[in-house]
Formats: sequence, C-alpha cells, structure tokens
Amino acid sequence: MQRKQPIFVVSIAYDGLFPFEFSMGALFFGRALPGSDDSLYRFGVASIDGSPIRAVGGFELIAQGRLSLLDQAHTILIPGWRDTDEVPPASLLNAIRRAAARGARLVSICNGAFVLAHAGVLDGRRATTHWALTETLRTRFPKVTVEPNVLYVEDGNILTSAGSASGLDLLLSIVRRDYGPKIANQYARLMVIPPHREGGQSQFVLQPVAVKTSDKISSVLDWMAQNLRRDMRIEELAARAAMSPRSFTRRFRAATGTSPMEWLIRLRIRQAQDLLESTREPIERVAELAGFGAPESLRHHFRRVVGTNPAAWRRTFGIAEQWTTAAPGVNGRDAASRRPDAHRARRKRDRRAAASTGSALRE
Repeated sequence: MQRKQPIFVVSIAYDGLFPFEFSMGALFFGRALPGSDDSLYRFGVASIDGSPIRAVGGFELIAQGRLSLLDQAHTILIPGWRDTDEVPPASLLNAIRRAAARGARLVSICNGAFVLAHAGVLDGRRATTHWALTETLRTRFPKVTVEPNVLYVEDGNILTSAGSASGLDLLLSIVRRDYGPKIANQYARLMVIPPHREGGQSQFVLQPVAVKTSDKISSVLDWMAQNLRRDMRIEELAARAAMSPRSFTRRFRAATGTSPMEWLIRLRIRQAQDLLESTREPIERVAELAGFGAPESLRHHFRRVVGTNPAAWRRTFGIAEQWTTAAPGVNGRDAASRRPDAHRARRKRDRRAAASTGSALRE
C-alpha cells in the first residue's frame, strides 16, 4: 500500500499574535507522533510581510514563509485576530479568497473567524467564535449564520472554533477526520485532553447580567435571585414592580434581553451548577435546592441551556473525591469503614446550614 503523503498545513502569523492559539497548530501539525516514523502533517508558518512578529507576551518570532505559502497549503490555520475592529490587510484577505476558491480547508480559532468573515468566505455559511463576540459577528456580517452554543462548527471546507481552548477540540476533530479515531486518540493522550468534550460553549458563559434596569426591575431581579425555590408567576413579579404584566414583561426584556421565566430558569441553572461543583448532594436534592423541584425538569433545562447533563457537569467540574486515600497512620480498611459515617454527617451539616440560612444556597 502506498503511504499517504503528509498533509501540508500553514498557520498565518501577524503582529499582535496570541501565542497560545498559534502554538496549537505547531503542537498538532509541526511534529510527528512519538514512536512514529511517519509524518502525518507538514507544517509551515506564513507572515503577512516578512517582518519580525511581535506576539502578545513581549517576545518576537520570525516566520520562514510568506503569504505565497497559502497557495500551496491543503489546510490554513487562522489564530485569533489581534483586533476585531480592524480590517485585515488586503493581501491576507485576497490570499484567503484564492485558497477558498480552490477548495483549501480554512480553519479559524476564536476570533480568527472575523478574518474569514472579512474575506467574505463565510457568507451563507455556519460559523462560531468566542461567546462574547458571537453577537458582534452576527451583527457585522449578517450573511453568516452564527452558531453561539457550540465548541466548533464544520461547514464543508471551512471550520471555526469558539474560545481559545476549543481550538484544541477542533484540531483534534481535524486529525480524526484525516486519519481516523485511533490516531486522534493518540493525539489526545499526548496532549492530555479528552478525545471528545461534551456540551458547547454555552456551558462557559457567565450568567447574563441586566444591561439597563430601573430600580423597580432591579429590585425584582434581586428578589428572584433570593427566592429560587418559590413558584413564580408573571402576575406576582409584575405586582412587585408595580406594573401591569404586559408592561413588566416588555420592560424586563428590554433590560435583560430575555423573558422573566427564561431569566429565572438561568438563575436556577447557575445555582444548580454551583451545587454540582461544590457539594455531593444527589441530583434530586440539587433539583430541589435550585428551584426545579423534579430532577427531570433540571435535566431538561440543563441540557437545553448548558448543552450537557448535570452528571456530566459534575464529573468535569465537581470537587475531587475526598475518601479515596487513607489519612496518614490509618489503614485503608479503617478509612473505608469511616466513609459512610463521615459522608452522612457532612450531608446533615449541609441540610442544617440550608435550613438555617434560607437563601444562602441561592443566587
């Protein structure tokens, strides 16, 4: 069988480069897998004008190639662009257009999607970028279908990732596409990252903050956050703001960008996340403390908003198991025999604290 030729990958470098995003390409494509004689990829770096490149962090690098490398590349990497308000140089945009026209694979990390958008190659395509910039991308480039709640998007030969670290997920998916899951898993082990990450970038978005509120709306927001376990109706919330339900709903949306009930659900999800991260309460108890009542309701809304389930969130972000190692001077059998009592005592303390502090476990 004839050996497959290495895939030629070129990363673009420019002043204001973000080293982390740039180095991902070098780590994935600039070296052979340990223990392998075969190079799966050939890696090059192209600068816009050949000048030394000042990277964020106070150092410089010199790229060996120029933009002409893009005319030869199978895959082109675009690390996060230095300024989303700056239109990239025409020479770079033209090189990207030529590459797109011949079917090269174009890959952006974080706000590198703005470079592709300025080149016009995202028109009519699906794409993503960092969660804080998805609305900006959508507004400035209305022909682009922006997917805000994913780690990355693959739309034919154009691939875009969300925040910086999600670039690792995207590059791993590229290896999987090129060489299959076995090789991709070897890369994942080498990088010490999961072969596949559940959920989307919505799980990393902070709880939304109202952008403009009156004192009346603000007081209702505070009350909602402190009473997550109560049943709430629009009529009750409107009465607290001394407004009609219709006026309250309109003014609430103007202040927060969403409806009162959706705001409440997200407050409860944020509380559930905190409990999943910081306690070992069972899912049923987390659902109760967060105000969802039934665990089915928690799971439904958690997956809808966060993109994964509560159990997966706890596995990823929960506190480490404290009962796996015996304390010095205590043999494993004695330590194991103490686990249930210690666990039950801790749960009793948590329940007493919740009962005595009322809203302490609420946003």
